[in-house]
This record gives sequence, structure tokens and C-alpha cells, in this order.
Amino acid sequence: MDLDKQVRLAAFNWLTDQVEKHGDVLNRDKLAKGFQFKDTRIPLVSPQGIFKPKQLDLPLTITTSPKGPYKDSFDEDDFLLYKYRGTDPMHRDNVGLRKCMQEEIPLIYFHGVVPSKYLAVWPVYIIGDNPDALTFKVAADDQYEIEYEENELNEENKYRRAYITSTVKRRLHQRGFRERVMAAYQSQCAFCQLKHEELLDAAHIIGDKEEEGIPSVNNGLALCKIHHAAFDQHIIGISPDYQIKVKEDVLRENDGPMLKHGIQELQDQKLILPKSKKAWPKQEFLDVRYQEFKQI
Repeated sequence: MDLDKQVRLAAFNWLTDQVEKHGDVLNRDKLAKGFQFKDTRIPLVSPQGIFKPKQLDLPLTITTSPKGPYKDSFDEDDFLLYKYRGTDPMHRDNVGLRKCMQEEIPLIYFHGVVPSKYLAVWPVYIIGDNPDALTFKVAADDQYEIEYEENELNEENKYRRAYITSTVKRRLHQRGFRERVMAAYQSQCAFCQLKHEELLDAAHIIGDKEEEGIPSVNNGLALCKIHHAAFDQHIIGISPDYQIKVKEDVLRENDGPMLKHGIQELQDQKLILPKSKKAWPKQEFLDVRYQEFKQI
């Protein structure tokens, strides 16, 4: 196996290990440090979006920064449209990605969900090149379907990759929502101040399946898993003036310490709000949800 393939497989294996340990949103510092390969260290990101480590001849990763100069998007088939570096189609980075497309070489895609945090997706393939729009078309594929041999992108592969890439698109929205909510609430439950992020969820005030259920911080709350479940089941509600309310019948129950201290004692407590007022829950959203809570 040649050096290029060895490095790519080592990178994929390292990412698999990191995601198992830390989840699929990884810190930039960790990615910039990279991994040890034989007697050298291979970084995975750089200030440039298209990154080729010095050990390789072709790019290894492509990155979208949450506040970068390039605006990437998805096309009508849910494939990622990744912007060229600059406006010259013959820039060496663009030429490198074009060669990856021609040779069906797998890459890694890092999508910036919030500053310094990236969702890792691999393998991805360059499947189209549009010099007029200065964009490459990118498809994600299954981690167990890594292809190195040059071959035609047949219909079966195309539909599989379209489906996988559409699931990646949903993950981008979900992880972005979670990371923004966690940052706003400083990774603590808005009801009980629990600070263990692994036990926290980003909860929607108006569900994401509803028309108004937008993935914005103003429609989100950082809640521990117990309080998220209680909020979803309308055991706990929040009034538009940010007061926590508990269902009357639950207040009358006599059970163990979790019910008493974890639920009942929240009655009439104030919601713990983000420091920035811009991130506070939208009162109109709370009112819609609170009316549902009172009717159940």
C-alpha cells in the first residue's frame, strides 16, 4: 500500500477513535495537532480550507469555518457545494481537489459548527467540478465503503451517497444547534445548573418538526436529560416571563427525593438565562409551549 493510502487510512482510524471518545464534534486544537504516523505527526487542519500535509501530494481534508470567507451550501440533491480556494481554478489547492475527483480519492470534511469546533465527516468524495461557479460538488459515503480504485460513479453509488450526504446535512443542523445552545448557557442546565455536558441536551422550545421550530438559540434551552424529558412530556412548563411551573397533579405526588428535589422544588423558580439577552428564549415561543403545557 502506498504512503498516501496508508496516511488516509490512519487518519480515518484516528478520527474513529476520537469520535468514539469525544463525539463527532471535535476541537480545532486537537485537529491541528493531528495524529502520530510512524515517526512523524500529521496535522488535519490549517488556516486554509483545503489542506495537504507535507507528507502527501494531494489534499487530505477540506474545512468550512463557521465565520470563514467562503459560503458553502447544499444543492437540490443535498450534495455539498464546496467553494474553490480563491477565484483561480488552477490554484494548486483547486487542482489538488480536481485530481482527487479524477482518482476517486477519499477525503475528510470538517464543518465548523461554532468557532473552534468542527463536525467530522469521512470519507467524502469530490464528484463534480463547476469552474463557472467556483465550486466542487462533494458527497459523503459510508465509512465501510472507502474506494481507492478509479471507477465510474454509477447510479447505485450516486443514490447511496446522496442519501448519506442528506443525513450529514441533518447532523450539521443538529450539532450546530446543540453547540450554539451549550455555548449560550455555558454548558449548564437552565433548570438545575448541572454542568456535566455529557448529561445535557439542547432542547427545542417549539419542536423541530413544527413550522416555527427553527434551530436558533432563541428556540433552545440547555437541559439535563431528566429535565429535558420532563419538559417534553409537559410535566414542567415555562411561562413567558421565564418562571418554571410544575403540573398540579405532579406537585401533589409523594415519591422519592428525585421527584421532591429534582422536580417539585422547581415550582415558581426562575429559568437560568444566558448572559447575553440576545440568546434568551423568545417569549412568543415560550407562550406557545406554555399554552400546550396548561392544556395537558
